[in-house]
Amino acid sequence: QFQFAESGGGLVQPGGSLRLSCEASGGRLSYYSIGWFRRAPGKEREPILCVGNSGSYRYYADSAKGRFTGSRDEDKNTVYLRMNNLQPEDTGVYYCAPVGRGAVCRMNDAEPFFGSWGQGTPVTVSS
Repeated sequence: QFQFAESGGGLVQPGGSLRLSCEASGGRLSYYSIGWFRRAPGKEREPILCVGNSGSYRYYADSAKGRFTGSRDEDKNTVYLRMNNLQPEDTGVYYCAPVGRGAVCRMNDAEPFFGSWGQGTPVTVSS
């Protein structure tokens, strides 16, 4: 079964950095774009950034521009979300999910392109 597991979250002070990982098992990530999403406390899940199968990425949240970057390592079958200059408003549970084939990023669909939402990894930005 093709599954994704998020990791790398934690408690960080404002201005700090984290790198989140989205590791796939049971299949290869190569053909798919992977989206990163955040559910802030008391809010709906929102799209943050999509990493296409070529490794290029695009933003879906203005707050991420200039601070967050996406990448992927095909050898490790893993997609990353690097977050710099974290702020308290970045607090939330971060999820990854397949969102399309190739460069297609279906970031507004209620469900992943296939499979189901994982557990996510919590990020808390606080002093």
